[in-house]
Amino acid sequence: MQIKADLHVHTTYSNDSLITPKDLIYYSKKSGLNAVAVTDHNYLDGAYKIAKETDFLIIPGMEVSSSDGHIVALNVKELIPSGLSAAETVERIHNSGGVAIACHPFVLFKSGLKESVCGTFDAIEIINARAFPFKRSVKKASQTAEHLNLSRVGGTDAHYGPQIGYGYTVIEVDEPSVESIAKAIVKGDCQAVGRAVPFNLNLMYEFQKLKRMREK
Repeated sequence: MQIKADLHVHTTYSNDSLITPKDLIYYSKKSGLNAVAVTDHNYLDGAYKIAKETDFLIIPGMEVSSSDGHIVALNVKELIPSGLSAAETVERIHNSGGVAIACHPFVLFKSGLKESVCGTFDAIEIINARAFPFKRSVKKASQTAEHLNLSRVGGTDAHYGPQIGYGYTVIEVDEPSVESIAKAIVKGDCQAVGRAVPFNLNLMYEFQKLKRMREK
């Protein structure tokens, strides 16, 4: 069967996200997804809490701030510390039973890994729907995936509900479970799909974020 999952979504457990757990499920379903990865910045407990409170398939994860750039860790069982090198971070992720993904490695205005992506990663985020410049990001990430023979995945990097689902991964699995999804990604039984988030949605996110800051 096929799982359609946005593998890079931030909730309000990330300081810069506006997506509540309720928004997460609503917009994931509205986008036609049947799974979503919660990847908050350097925080894992929120993802497991959300997973326990819904029947929707949640892939617990986190976005780790390594010293070389950001790395998405899926299906990890423990918090992966920030500030380690990319190689050390990937090793910690694997020791925790997780999947290490080089997220937005070649984008501007985000902490991308660039040349620190190496063959020990399990996958590269080919499509990051909020990447700038989008086409260049997709091209360079695709070239690196081919060079290193790594799986290709997609996600939105959503911080605002309506952004969810613009980037996603189609995953071939035997059963709809987190473990099956993780194994399929490592094997390469997946495909990155999606397009850039429309400018107006990114602008609306910035407006809503500013509004929230003023209300605090």
